[in-house]
Amino acid sequence: MPYFEMFPTEHQQMQKHRSKVLGVEPYFHDDVFVRASEIGAWTEIGRGSYLVESTFGDYSYTAGHAQIIYADVGKFCSIASHVRINPGNHPMWRVTQHHMTYRRQQYGFGPDGTEVFAWRRSNRVTVGHDVWLGHNVTLMPGVNVGHGAVVGAGAVVTKDIDPYTVAVGVPAKPIRQRFTDAQAGALIEIAYWDWDHEMIKDRFDDLLDIDVFVEKYG
Repeated sequence: MPYFEMFPTEHQQMQKHRSKVLGVEPYFHDDVFVRASEIGAWTEIGRGSYLVESTFGDYSYTAGHAQIIYADVGKFCSIASHVRINPGNHPMWRVTQHHMTYRRQQYGFGPDGTEVFAWRRSNRVTVGHDVWLGHNVTLMPGVNVGHGAVVGAGAVVTKDIDPYTVAVGVPAKPIRQRFTDAQAGALIEIAYWDWDHEMIKDRFDDLLDIDVFVEKYG
């Protein structure tokens, strides 16, 4: 029996999202949670994702079940499913690192502590423009991922990644560059991600060829 006949409601939801047309208002799939965050235009937040105290730039999207906390995500970012940006660290310097030491009220130990939450907030993650984070990538607290970088599926990023660098593994390490240094430098200088929608539309075909693009706009 076809999937859509077994689960008609789920199939209808899939069809609805596939036929979407993005616009200046963010597009949210089902079961999305957003708190104290700024989300740009032409964005799509996949099913089961949540954003907490974060910014999410124009044209970026999550494929689903992404967790983004205390982070600044640039424009044109492609975030695969089950990506975790800024997982919560625990206070290893305490006798016990269990969260009862700061979520005290749940356990009857008095008012919650605030210092651990302030510490987590102070270690924001920065993701540049045009970054691709593969399936199940984890970006640890405080790291910076440069413009145009690619992080391979399953990688755990513990150190900064340079612009236009492809990094893979646990911990993530660079394996190659997407473009030459000259091309990468030109792209950063051009900063196409700051063009308005009509300008991108007019120059769309040029985005498909790095040599043409750099020569024309560099």
